[in-house]
Amino acid sequence: MIDDLDLGFDEQDRGDKGRHRRGAVRRRQGRSGGGRGKTLLALALALVLLGGIGGGAFYGFDRVQSYFVTPDYEGSGTGEVTVEIKQGALIADMADALVAADVVKSTKAFIEAAEENSRSKNIQPGTYKLRKQMSGDAAVAAMLDLKNKIVNGITIPEGLTAKTVYKRLSEKTDIPVKDFEAAAKDPEALGVPDWWFKRSDGKKVKPSVEGFLFPDTYEIPPKATAETVLKLMVDNFLTVTGNLKFAENVQANRGGISPYEVLIVASLSQAEAGNKDDLGKIARVAYNRVYSGNFPCSCLQFDVSVNYYWELTGKPTKASKDMRREELYDEKNPYSTHARPGLPPTPINNPGKQALEGALNPPNEKWLFFVAIDKQGHSAFATTNAEHERNIEKAKENGVL
Repeated sequence: MIDDLDLGFDEQDRGDKGRHRRGAVRRRQGRSGGGRGKTLLALALALVLLGGIGGGAFYGFDRVQSYFVTPDYEGSGTGEVTVEIKQGALIADMADALVAADVVKSTKAFIEAAEENSRSKNIQPGTYKLRKQMSGDAAVAAMLDLKNKIVNGITIPEGLTAKTVYKRLSEKTDIPVKDFEAAAKDPEALGVPDWWFKRSDGKKVKPSVEGFLFPDTYEIPPKATAETVLKLMVDNFLTVTGNLKFAENVQANRGGISPYEVLIVASLSQAEAGNKDDLGKIARVAYNRVYSGNFPCSCLQFDVSVNYYWELTGKPTKASKDMRREELYDEKNPYSTHARPGLPPTPINNPGKQALEGALNPPNEKWLFFVAIDKQGHSAFATTNAEHERNIEKAKENGVL
């Protein structure tokens, strides 16, 4: 019987998998020689103890050995296989993907190799060309070699409408625009939780993917479909807003309006701001016009929402100076914020992180007006119409208007 012998096995080793995070591989306190040194020491001790007990005990050696020796292939492997590492994957998730593709023999082999390589935190999401049956060390080294990463990236800038995003994605992937449009018809199927589509202002929400296609650089996986690409973007949006604690901060700080309404404000400021410094300031103007009761009819009166509807319906957009009054106040345009009080039905583009942050935490001011004041895109803000008129004159002097 060897049940009562302490062979040096650390029960905590079995639970390490879930605690290894990308970019933050945990190292055990007091560890000096790495996981394999510990494994070999424990195995040697087991051999001594088993030898002392007697030769008959060796019948169970294979079982004992499996507790101490990390199953691992040797060498750099053979053949070729592609493995996708998903956005947000932890070290343990990477290990699972590699085991499933028979790149490494066990998750522990990869995790231990990652622990021992200080550069493992640099392993990025994406698709890798690897070999089958590689050692854990070889797999880590291969994933750190950029030659093995299949690059098929596309950058989506802040403030593009979903319609424009589909066109750019189609140009990069050769997936037809109509496939993206079809996939986008059900935002919840793409991963947007249903609670996002709620408003506190009583307006009915028709779920739209607009606002949820987070602007970023994306690696398009091989054989991607329109649905998988849009899911990547939605998942990124949820990750970013989750890290910002977006919904919680809205509930705590935005006076009872919903996260969806704050997302709409973020998209409006993204469209109106000529400079990132003004994103939060324009969000403040939007809140003051719609919710303060100090602006006529609580109408937003942003021209960008009118242009959004024109783009949505295939009509040419216009500069504000070229818009006629009847176009601005067109009651058939559901995005006319001149004719209707409150915020438009949906976001009008896909805002970036800074616009989201600005809408979450705008300056505590009473501004109701703004106008671009210089050629660098900065705006001047005003509380009264008289102040606004003076700012308009400055803009004309600067050649902006």
